[in-house]
Amino acid sequence: MKKRSRLLLTVLAALMLVLAACSGNGDTSKDNGKDSGGKTPEKVDTSKFPLAPENNDEAIKGGTLKVGLQSDGPFKGMFLYELYEDAYDEEILRYTSNTLFPTKEDFLLDDRGLGKLSVDEKAKKATITIKKDVKWSDGEPFTADDVIYPYLIIGNKDYTGVRYDANFQNIVGAKEYHAGKAKDISGIKKVDDHTVEISFNKISPAIYSGGDGLWGYAAPKHQLKDIAIKDLQKSDAVRKNPVTLGAFVINKIVKGESVEMVANKNYWKGQPKIDKVVISTVSSATAAEALKTGKFDVLAPNYPANDYSAIKDLKNITVLGRPELAYSYIGFKQGKWDSKKGEVVVDENAKLSDPNLRKAIAYGMDVETVSEQYYEGLRSRGNSLIPPVFSAYYDDTLEGYKYDPEKAKKILDDAGYKDKDNDGYREDKDGKPLTINLAGMAGSDKDNKIVQYYIQNWKEVGLKVELTTGRLIEFNAFYDKVKADDKDIDMYMAAWGTGTDPSPIGLYSKKASFNYARWTTPELEKQLEAIDSKEALDNDYRAKAFRKWQETMYEDAVTVPTYFRTELIPVNKRVKNWSIDYLDDYTDRLAEIELTADEPIKNQ
Repeated sequence: MKKRSRLLLTVLAALMLVLAACSGNGDTSKDNGKDSGGKTPEKVDTSKFPLAPENNDEAIKGGTLKVGLQSDGPFKGMFLYELYEDAYDEEILRYTSNTLFPTKEDFLLDDRGLGKLSVDEKAKKATITIKKDVKWSDGEPFTADDVIYPYLIIGNKDYTGVRYDANFQNIVGAKEYHAGKAKDISGIKKVDDHTVEISFNKISPAIYSGGDGLWGYAAPKHQLKDIAIKDLQKSDAVRKNPVTLGAFVINKIVKGESVEMVANKNYWKGQPKIDKVVISTVSSATAAEALKTGKFDVLAPNYPANDYSAIKDLKNITVLGRPELAYSYIGFKQGKWDSKKGEVVVDENAKLSDPNLRKAIAYGMDVETVSEQYYEGLRSRGNSLIPPVFSAYYDDTLEGYKYDPEKAKKILDDAGYKDKDNDGYREDKDGKPLTINLAGMAGSDKDNKIVQYYIQNWKEVGLKVELTTGRLIEFNAFYDKVKADDKDIDMYMAAWGTGTDPSPIGLYSKKASFNYARWTTPELEKQLEAIDSKEALDNDYRAKAFRKWQETMYEDAVTVPTYFRTELIPVNKRVKNWSIDYLDDYTDRLAEIELTADEPIKNQ
């Protein structure tokens, strides 16, 4: 299932992208990375960010919550958990959430929600028991069929999404169903109208966080069953009028721009206290001004960390903050995705197939200066592909790729990359010109400055790096190119939301379509299997398996972490009962949100 903090994104069971691309910086080579005026920004004490705003004012009756969706392009509008692929659609979906399981400490699934999970490790079975007398937003009863139907969507041979992966194939009978050899998934059994039993090929600790193929959302079978699976993506049931179990129901959509929702009168936890939620896109260039003038109550998915100075002194908002279940990274393209086989195919002749070249690129990035100067300490250099918030598995003794241009130069020299024509740039090992094409996501002006700074870093070690298309790319177009293995992309800057399960199999296995670097080896596959193995039910064993995998990923240098992240969520001071505490499942709190004024408060 993989829940996202706040809910970050369902990754293992197949979530998607957090949306933070690394970006640029053009003139920083002249001022040592300092931003305008040459001043070093004050480093933020991230421990002082509150998790909830204080608001003791009397609430009004009803009202409309106004949410700004910070995006420099349109949202896709894929309003079905089995099909959505990015954090913008996910941000909208959480107000209509069909999630079965909230989470508790250590991001383990809890039984406070619509479903209760019990696991028989010896029998390799899980039982999901759902609440009785729950209704969908259209008044139809919520049943076990709605728990099973998502599996039939994802496993169908005509499924057009990205979640049929190695995890999903862990369900007994999933492969046979996907191949068209069976009408149903043999490992999924409807016990009664409120109970579902699922058999797995293996049970690992991942299942307790929503992994191993467990899916954590329901789908309205009564609305979807007559729509061909291949047609779901374009159907009105997904695009315009989805039936939901969540606190709100979509009422009106302006395609790619805004969504109006109304309170779900059939919400199982009681009708929400506010009447409506309106979510509208806002560009990164105008987000701060929109908050200042009271256009929005909250900005989602979160506020750009490299623009914190623009809002930190506003009196009409409270800036909440917490460690993010995410990391930024740079990926090096190593092959293609074979959609027919559903697996990664490595190209031994990829431009960046030499690990020495990849390591030199990583050592040549001055991540430390960018973190300090452009993010004011709200980003820190990542040393691992496991965020520190997963304390049981994160290892702070890993060194990672610290900025070391001299080491980068030596690696390149020793590997045979020389500047033979004295133009300042190294040729490849065969003496041919070497130009590395980089893709990154468009955002604020600071994003462009940061990426230009990195390009300057690489120039200083003799590597010629140019932006694919000559500029940073709009979010949707960026991921379209990355997913399609565009021939003009050699490396790319992006970010992953890990969700609440740190298991990397859904992002880095041979069968994972999210494996955008298109890299796999037999050894890596064994290490991924060890992390989610029966033996890994022993926590010490699993921690050691995580460590070994992280060491191998460091040595392969195909996906290199750049930043760990602090997530910022600005909230207008008229909002009550909002929390970003990981121990508070946000979806469960939506019905309790209240407003203390008719309109968002403006900054005075």
